[in-house]
Amino acid sequence: MTSPPPGPLHTELVGPPGADRLVLVHGFTQTARCWGAFADDLARDHELVLVDAPGHGGSSGVRADLPTGATLVGDAGGAATYVGYSMGGRLALHLALDRPELVRRLVLVGATAGLDDPEERAARRRADEALAEHLEHVGVEAFVDEWLGQPLFAGLTSATASRAERLANTAAGLASSLRLAGTGTQEPLWHRLGAIDVPVLVMAGVDDAKFSALAARLARAIGPNATVALVPRAGHCAHLESPLDTASIVRRWLRSHPAA
Repeated sequence: MTSPPPGPLHTELVGPPGADRLVLVHGFTQTARCWGAFADDLARDHELVLVDAPGHGGSSGVRADLPTGATLVGDAGGAATYVGYSMGGRLALHLALDRPELVRRLVLVGATAGLDDPEERAARRRADEALAEHLEHVGVEAFVDEWLGQPLFAGLTSATASRAERLANTAAGLASSLRLAGTGTQEPLWHRLGAIDVPVLVMAGVDDAKFSALAARLARAIGPNATVALVPRAGHCAHLESPLDTASIVRRWLRSHPAA
């Protein structure tokens, strides 16, 4: 018996209906409600589709790898500008390459196009499997606190970490995301990025050295359609650590780069 296709993703709509549409795709352990003041600012004059990614929030029962997850994100958002953070950025990149007719513009925050080295990818898959097993053992609350305790998220505060929203996730859903859509599972996309022919804004926090370097590499691989912007006073979660600066950068870029 074949498994049924994964169901539709849960979404929330905010902002004025019919305005320029932005689809926001969150990172691992987050939900559609984790965008905070960044989304509040953009929702003043944009229609936002806030997506719960596979294994997260209202989509916790959806099991999908990155290509399938990208298809589901596109089904949920339709033709729009896609904004993806971290894991959400990887989903948005897959969507831009696999269903380009849906992506009018692309905004990537703290994202990568994958690990080049096969041994490094294999090691990451093993690490994510161990992390999934640990998550299933300790439960969501302990895992979220451990996750937010990493140096990568040191710039978050109790007011910006969206801990309560993250606790709405399930252990089974998050574990499935690690196993099916973790960085180690991703086909490296670097050699395909030149095919993206819509405007792309690649962002990272200025204090996030690793992803600032990846932002520059992404822009080089995409080509002249890409713009790099580093967010001041921010690390990996630039849109949460410095939401108004991040929203201002995005807003100015949107005005100067009409949708394809």
